Order: sequence, then structure tokens, then C-alpha cells
Amino acid sequence: MPESAIHPVLSPFAPRPAFSDIYPLDEFYAARKLPLPAIGRIEADEVPAPYHSLLVHRSDMTSTLEKFHGSKIHIEALALHTTDNEYFREVVLVLDGSLKPVEFGAIKIILDLFPQEAQQEILNERSPLGRILSEHKVTFSSRPSAYLRVESDAVIGAALKLSGTHFLFGRRNTLVDQWDRPLAEIVEILPP
Repeated sequence: MPESAIHPVLSPFAPRPAFSDIYPLDEFYAARKLPLPAIGRIEADEVPAPYHSLLVHRSDMTSTLEKFHGSKIHIEALALHTTDNEYFREVVLVLDGSLKPVEFGAIKIILDLFPQEAQQEILNERSPLGRILSEHKVTFSSRPSAYLRVESDAVIGAALKLSGTHFLFGRRNTLVDQWDRPLAEIVEILPP
């Protein structure tokens, strides 16, 4: 077997690969110097209702959550940083009217793959990425790669306004553009 088949050569211009089922959430925990909560990978058919209909699909979470809750949502940024053209943020998606949290997540967005106006809207940190993609007519596909069972910890509990420990469900997703370039790497965790 040729050496390149065992150790493929990566272009220095290729996007950094996702290293785990919880990337980029693991980077925010590392920055806080906190251990990760208990997170396990499960099969799609093991995701119980109503989480199954909210997670096991190939659509964006913004439109899925807005349809389910019958309300528009916006983001509240908890932490963020930028490295070159990679924009990372840890967020809570909340319903516009009640301010009820409907998702906790972490996302890495490749800014230079978006039109200039969309980049600015991303950096304004108010609209969820799914809405920005739709409003700016950015063609994309959603590719969930893992479904997760998460035991809430202090970070997730505070973000989702939970008391006590809860078992939650989520997914690891990649949004790719029409040329199969990763627009965003996302971990999405839903409240009980």
C-alpha cells in the first residue's frame, strides 16, 4: 500500500479537520480549563422523541426549532474567538418572545466562504446561522455525523437555565457549501 494511502498529505490550505464528535465545544471547555461533561455517541434510532424529529434530519436547526416552537429565535453569545478566517462562538438560541433557551451549542464558521454582508451579520452576533444562510441565499447541505447523549454540567445547566443534572440529546453537524467546502462545524444540544 502506498505511503500516501496510509498518511494522506493535507494541503496547507485545506480546512482543519474536525477532531472529535464534540468539536468545537471541546475547545471552549479547554479554554475554561474545565473537564467536559459526560458525552456519549448514540445511533440515530436511539434518539428518543421529540428529540428525534429535532435532531435526525438534514436541515438547519434554526428553521427546525422555529417551526417546532412556533416562534423566531435569536442567539446570545456566551464566548467567542477568531483565528484568521475561523470564527468560533458558544451560544444559546432563545425564543424571541419568552427568551426560553431552546439550544446550547458551539460553532466554528469559516467566514471567507460567506458573502461580505452575511459575514457582517454573523459578526453582529444576533441572528442564528440558519437564518443568515437563508436570507443571503447561501446554498448549503447539512451533514450530521454523530448523535449525542449529554449529561448536563454547570456550564450547560447555566446556559439552558436548568437546575440539577439532566440527560440531554444533541448532534455534531457540518454545513457544507455547493462545492463541498465546510461552512461551519457545529455541536447542538437541546434542553429537556
